[in-house]
Amino acid sequence: MIKITSHRLAVFCGLLLTLTFILLQLSPVNSDTRAGLNRLDGLLYDLRFNFLLPYRNQYSDNKIVVIDIDEKSIREQGRFPWSRVKTAKMVDQLFNAGAVVIAFDVMFSEEEVNPVDFILSNTPKSDVVEQHLSKYRQQLDPDTQLAESISQGDVILGTLFEDQLVAMSGHLPDSPIIMQPQVDITRTKAVAKPAFVGVVDTLYQAAQQSGFIISQGFMNSMPDEDGSIRRAALVIRHQDKLYSSLALEAVRAYLFEPTIKVKTEPEGGQYNIVGIELNKQNIRTDIHGHILVPYRGGKQSFEYISATDVIEGRVGDEKLAGAIAFIGTSSVGLADLRETPVGIQYPGVEIHANVAEALLHPDILKFKPDTANGMVVLILCVLGMLTSWLMPKLDSIKMALTGATLIAISIVFNLVQWHFFSIVLPLFTVIALLVTITAVNVAIGYAAESNQKKVIKGFFDQYVPPAHIDKMLSDPSSVSFDGERKVMSVLFSDIRSFTTISERLSATELKQLLNQYFSPITKSILDHKGTIDKYVGDMVMAFWGAPLDDPEHADNAITAAFAMLKITEELNVSFVEQGLPEIAIGIGINTGEMNVGDMGSEFRRAYTVLGDAVNLGSRLEGLTKFYGVKLLVSESTQELATSYVYRPIDRVKVKGKNQAVAIVEPICLFSELTEDIKDELSLHLQAYDWYLSQEWQQAEEVFSQLSDQYPARMLYKIYLERIEELREQDFIENWDGSFTHTSK
Repeated sequence: MIKITSHRLAVFCGLLLTLTFILLQLSPVNSDTRAGLNRLDGLLYDLRFNFLLPYRNQYSDNKIVVIDIDEKSIREQGRFPWSRVKTAKMVDQLFNAGAVVIAFDVMFSEEEVNPVDFILSNTPKSDVVEQHLSKYRQQLDPDTQLAESISQGDVILGTLFEDQLVAMSGHLPDSPIIMQPQVDITRTKAVAKPAFVGVVDTLYQAAQQSGFIISQGFMNSMPDEDGSIRRAALVIRHQDKLYSSLALEAVRAYLFEPTIKVKTEPEGGQYNIVGIELNKQNIRTDIHGHILVPYRGGKQSFEYISATDVIEGRVGDEKLAGAIAFIGTSSVGLADLRETPVGIQYPGVEIHANVAEALLHPDILKFKPDTANGMVVLILCVLGMLTSWLMPKLDSIKMALTGATLIAISIVFNLVQWHFFSIVLPLFTVIALLVTITAVNVAIGYAAESNQKKVIKGFFDQYVPPAHIDKMLSDPSSVSFDGERKVMSVLFSDIRSFTTISERLSATELKQLLNQYFSPITKSILDHKGTIDKYVGDMVMAFWGAPLDDPEHADNAITAAFAMLKITEELNVSFVEQGLPEIAIGIGINTGEMNVGDMGSEFRRAYTVLGDAVNLGSRLEGLTKFYGVKLLVSESTQELATSYVYRPIDRVKVKGKNQAVAIVEPICLFSELTEDIKDELSLHLQAYDWYLSQEWQQAEEVFSQLSDQYPARMLYKIYLERIEELREQDFIENWDGSFTHTSK
């Protein structure tokens, strides 16, 4: 079709696309278009970063440790914030162990109540008592004790700059920053903050050093548009001064540098920040004084030491001697976890540690030059004209290969700039241009058929058996995404006591357990022609009869359920060997009319089933625990799946429904029926018939016999207890034998 259409039209389309992407790349910095591009480039940045992370040099000539106020510390030392007496003890222990610099990623913006003042304010006024206690005010003052500990060495306290002009508190230290050359700081492009929260006077007098920290609202962390922290501000302007970050101030103290030189260059009446000189090394920054954070790796890439171990003196000096110690928290409850390229819920204190390492070793820093956009525009021009001229001359396969080759070359070029020259160039527009031009040329010949097959495969690939997908691809007309109402079977499965299990396991162990569980369970459902609807925590929902018809959907659902139970037993053997807890599951199956189709919103859609029959399936799964069985199905499922033997369980009215439903427990296939099972079922049916006939004495005798023979069967004990309650009512008129469940 490309040859039939005009060759000139294809070239024109390619050049038009090239011009479009160039304009996108040159869009204003504060525009929505640029924000969108930055988000997409951020994702590619993260991929590059993590791909090349194993090749990042690691340094051992300096020691940076994180003193972590973790869950263990909170359990042992009490709820945070702690008394400054306890913090003083931690500072003493750190200095005694040889720490060189201590940096607090914690605020000390308010004075702690003196215990003497607390006692006096909560006791009847007495001059004698006040005179006696006043002698100890200075000695017992928590701030004074912490100040004495701080005065032993270099301690950097955390400050916070804010956008909101609220009542400012505390002190800011004298800025150690000098401009090179001397310029009006208010004309620099450093980010300006009009308000601050500083350090209380007592601690300020002792430390005389502070650095701004990452606030909960990301005020000072400089996240990108998608909320991920890829950059860190080294300086922030407040009024007519520049102030350094916690990491920069910690490194300055570590290197015994009295000042920090900020280099600028004039541009249009303002001054761009181009770098920071520290220890005679130049650290390149962007025009605002930001650097790209060169993360070592995922969280806890640095040495983590529990704060409680420091306080209690359980840490050897070799871990702390000569170290910069950043004090912060990884506790979820203290809300200092961030999204970063190397993981979400990344401790904010470790971001400071990464920045500090970069300042000590500037060669690991990546840098996005001011000319990056111009370089990308040049690349777009060359690639756009080349592909616009070349693509229309090739057949579809060669077009795809050419496009893929050019994309690979572009990515390799970008990675070379990153790895060998530490230059970061935007990549999204280059890849997007090549993909778009290639797609425009290839799509002309294959648009309708290939697009339909791609939609079907992409939609159902992880939900339905491969045989279903092959059939749908061979006959796309047999599949409809439109909603329809049909008789189907739905299955719900849940892990018993999952909350208790999850509380006993670490996040890694829980993930390991669920991955080992879900993989074979999912395969079993797909192997038995089921469609996966969704996973919700430990719950699996599946259905049979769509997107393709399945006349044996009830049989297949029960067969899959037995396979799931067997898999769970086999997994428990493996779990025990791995030190993981054994699990038990409950499964509920119902058959009935359901609405099935592609449902949802314009933002998120799913191929799913809805209706009362679906809700009943969920209720049956919940009832398995009540009756002490692993599998329950409704009478409608029993009627269709005739190859199985069933044990009548009850007639129930579930929450939200007034009509009683008979529920049964599949036992086995008729071909697997043994004499022992026959005998038990015979007695059970006899007792159940007497129960429904309100023949309480006869029913009780047989249920008692069954309970004695099968003490592990909870069902018989339930009926014995129920008979005790019902026999006191004599004959119950219009009784249908149903039991009403009031909970889900």
